[in-house]
Amino acid sequence: MTVSDVAENAPELVIISGMSGAGRSTAAKCLEDLGWFVVDNLPPALIPTMVDLGARSQGNVARIGVVVDVRGRQFFDDLLTSLDELEKRGVRLQVVFLDSSDEALVRRFESVRRPHPLQADGRIVDGIAQERDLLRDLRGEADLVIDTSNLNVHQLRAKLDAQFADHDEPELRATVMSFGFKYGLPVDADLVVDCRFLPNPHWVPELRARTGTDADVADYVFQQPGANEFLDGYAELLRIVTEGYRREGKRYMTLAVGCTGGKHRSVAMSERLTKRLIADGVETVLVHRDMGRE
Repeated sequence: MTVSDVAENAPELVIISGMSGAGRSTAAKCLEDLGWFVVDNLPPALIPTMVDLGARSQGNVARIGVVVDVRGRQFFDDLLTSLDELEKRGVRLQVVFLDSSDEALVRRFESVRRPHPLQADGRIVDGIAQERDLLRDLRGEADLVIDTSNLNVHQLRAKLDAQFADHDEPELRATVMSFGFKYGLPVDADLVVDCRFLPNPHWVPELRARTGTDADVADYVFQQPGANEFLDGYAELLRIVTEGYRREGKRYMTLAVGCTGGKHRSVAMSERLTKRLIADGVETVLVHRDMGRE
């Protein structure tokens, strides 16, 4: 692949840098949630190599975010050299610089009781001053400078969303997962629904071997007292929750729906809840974790 081919197929590149404690980790998580391939603390000399690999991925890696912190003068000089090389090759890149007041940075370091990475045997303010001096030129060349002194996590995410979100993508994605309590709770669940208050089709001989995806099992489940009322009530609760998640900048939600074995009740209920979420405009993936496990 020639240099011109690499430039033509190169992924979009964003460099996230700035003052320690100003929100680089939050920015990295935000880009990941927006679908970017994010690398934290990649040595700056390897950034061009990462871009080359992205160019050869046939579109599978279309957007790369690299988080760079300051570890020393040589580390920083390598960054400037790499950026200069990429610009000469015609690679599209943006530099995002996260800044904050000295007072806000001191409060943040003191609140987590951690030293500034450059303070050595000095004070936190000494490390901040050294880092600010080291990054002065990069701040001046940055495409986007965000002052996080008075921003909370959600406000910072909103700013980055406005800058980098692909607004054709859904605002919120959900995974609905049926599971069996006897196999353990899903560790990544944001919400857990317990369907064990409903009679178990396992004890109906003609339904035991079937699953909640079968119409006769689903009919049995939703003929039970409280089943439809629970579905309607929880669907309404999900509307409130998903709207709140959107306001707070949360882009992924996992809803775990459980019964004893993850075969009948939870499967039937998760199927119906998935349809309700889709009808409410939430892009939803349905997973039956334990169906067929027994």
